[in-house]
Amino acid sequence: MTLNSIKRVNITKINGATVADTSDALAIEEPLEIRLEYGPVDERQVKNVSVTMRTPGNDAELTTGFLFTEGIIPSVDAIAHVEHCFIACAENKENVMVVKLKEGVMPSLNHSERNFYTTSSCGVCGKGSINAIRTVSIYKNKTGVQHTIDAEVFYRLPDVLRYYQDAFACTGGIHASGLFNLEGELLLLREDVGRHNALDKLIGAAINHSWLPLDNHILLLSGRASFELVQKAAMAGISMIAAVGAPSSLAVELAAEFNITLAGFLRNQRFNIYTAAHRILLPANENTY
Repeated sequence: MTLNSIKRVNITKINGATVADTSDALAIEEPLEIRLEYGPVDERQVKNVSVTMRTPGNDAELTTGFLFTEGIIPSVDAIAHVEHCFIACAENKENVMVVKLKEGVMPSLNHSERNFYTTSSCGVCGKGSINAIRTVSIYKNKTGVQHTIDAEVFYRLPDVLRYYQDAFACTGGIHASGLFNLEGELLLLREDVGRHNALDKLIGAAINHSWLPLDNHILLLSGRASFELVQKAAMAGISMIAAVGAPSSLAVELAAEFNITLAGFLRNQRFNIYTAAHRILLPANENTY
């Protein structure tokens, strides 16, 4: 996270009969507009494709991850340049990202019924229908991780994520997505007030590292597992997802469709397996959770 991701404010703190004036750290939330520039050199078009509420920081990764996980661009190779657009506004914020596509690359914007306005709490608000967001991943037919992973690896993931969650430690109000290898080592961590933004930032960073498909990695979500988060993971070829919170019914359906191992309620050395349980080696003498 960057210094402009957290804001301190003066508060009055009440603890029983004690009243004290102090300060508190808040996660900053600001809108980010994503614009696409594409077309022939002499006929370039600029189109606004999204406004999302996010925590400032890693904006280029967020933008790249969003465009890829939404199926708007086929790969990072389609991008010529990503930059902040400095526009005059009252607070002089860098809240517009312009993505310039290479000549000859046309974005996939055929879902005209989709409204790419998302909020920090719900990434699928405004989208026309389930069919409009059931993106077909190029990695859908991959079988993913072939060998089993010991349940002990899952047990320690939340503690590792929390240890490195700087912004959460300061604010207590931010989401995180962590990417681990199969030994449980943290490779990438991204934070944001929007859980879908945190994952887009993570996948954007993985794209920049040329790591896709992420079929030999574990994705850990600091909150619940929603449909959109599973959809974004499927787009990146992720085959193992663990969430500290609960999955939704639609998230479970999509995970099953993409042969993704989905675990929820991962905390205190406990978790539930909802799909593709064959990848997790259960503790001895235990068959269920």
